[in-house]
Amino acid sequence: MDLIDLSKSTNGKGRFPAFIDNLCSKFELEYASYVAMMPRASDVQFYANYPNDWVEHYSAADLQKFDPTIHMSVRSIAPVDWGRFQRDTNYNKVFIAGKDFGIPNVGVSVPIRGPYGDVGLLSVCRNSKNDQWSKLKQKIMGELQVAAVHMHDNVMSSGLLPDALTQPVLSQREKEILQWVAVGKSQQDIGDILCISHRTVEVHLRSGREKLKALTTSQAVGRAVNLGIIHSG
Repeated sequence: MDLIDLSKSTNGKGRFPAFIDNLCSKFELEYASYVAMMPRASDVQFYANYPNDWVEHYSAADLQKFDPTIHMSVRSIAPVDWGRFQRDTNYNKVFIAGKDFGIPNVGVSVPIRGPYGDVGLLSVCRNSKNDQWSKLKQKIMGELQVAAVHMHDNVMSSGLLPDALTQPVLSQREKEILQWVAVGKSQQDIGDILCISHRTVEVHLRSGREKLKALTTSQAVGRAVNLGIIHSG
């Protein structure tokens, strides 16, 4: 799992770090970060306004492999307060080490799920006592969730992420069958061509529709063409 700093991209990089900074300023937070992930991808793409020495240490130590803000929060559909993390070895590798760089261990991570299995995670933190943090979190949580969706949707549509992060992955058979549908072949025709049963054809079509978030086969074909997965008939 590699860590890739999106702020170093040459394309449209300015507005996203500014968004992070403005978020911290608006809500009186110390730091914020955003990461984008796909279950099938090995990279963690991120923006953050943490101190450079912490980012360098985090990257050099591959802490993204252990960070509970990533591995535990992405399993949730609701915001996860950092106080809920188990104080185990992985926690210590990240949060105890972070203290040496002035990184607070009081914060919250807000997960966002996109249409292609993509996951965004907006995390914010502040040097604060627990009771003060609880009041602040209650006050700003609604706006944080809106900000997380806004950030994720904009990053995913920006073209900054590689195609592997923004496109569903279809099996070779699923693509093959959709390609035959695109040129006008029926399920029975496709079964005869590929020497499989029409029921097997339907299984692959159903799987392809689910991966493409399509309600019908024709919609799946159209989406696959638009994404460049198959060619138009």
